[in-house]
Amino acid sequence: MAARKRQSRRTREEPGELQMTPMIDVVFQLLVYFLVTIKPMDVIAHLDVFRPQPDQQEKQLQPPPRMMRVAIFADGITINERPVGLPELDGILAKLGSIESNQTIMIMCAADSRHEDLIKVLDFCARSNLRNLSVISMN
Repeated sequence: MAARKRQSRRTREEPGELQMTPMIDVVFQLLVYFLVTIKPMDVIAHLDVFRPQPDQQEKQLQPPPRMMRVAIFADGITINERPVGLPELDGILAKLGSIESNQTIMIMCAADSRHEDLIKVLDFCARSNLRNLSVISMN
């Protein structure tokens, strides 16, 4: 009878279960360890990049654009400190726009100047395809 009890105990035993939580913890700890201890390769240091040197002749041939100063006062308009009328200013800006449209134009307005004159100068610049404009006020 004792043998039967032993056999019945053996048949009642359930198979062992494998716990996944501790295994997942160990895997994550190993992953963190390898991520922290690995030394990344400096890929940029190993690239051979040869850039061409800038052409010095090109720089010397292109002069920087001069700035044209158009000043609008209550008693008239000046371009580079030379008094001009509106029709003459229109001709100068049209000729300048046909030569170089990247020309910088600084438009300075006096506090007592007429807004109509500023609008006309801006219209002349737009008609002449001059787009690099700066408008400032002066006291």
